[in-house]
Amino acid sequence: MNNMTELNFDEERIKQLFKSALIEVIQEQKEVFSDLLAEIIEDIALEKAIKEGEDTESVSRDAIFKILGNKG
Repeated sequence: MNNMTELNFDEERIKQLFKSALIEVIQEQKEVFSDLLAEIIEDIALEKAIKEGEDTESVSRDAIFKILGNKG
């Protein structure tokens, strides 16, 4: 094997080892990754809601409380 072939093999082997290790960590820490993913999704949704809200007209505090069922 020449050096280039060895290098490509080593890179491919490193990628496979990294993938295996990452999958193992995710499987062992499902709850942590699930919480992290949920937090990321919430952040994306909040960012989208804020951007959408910037393009809508303002609503009074009283109107919001009426919608919520509180008079006040």
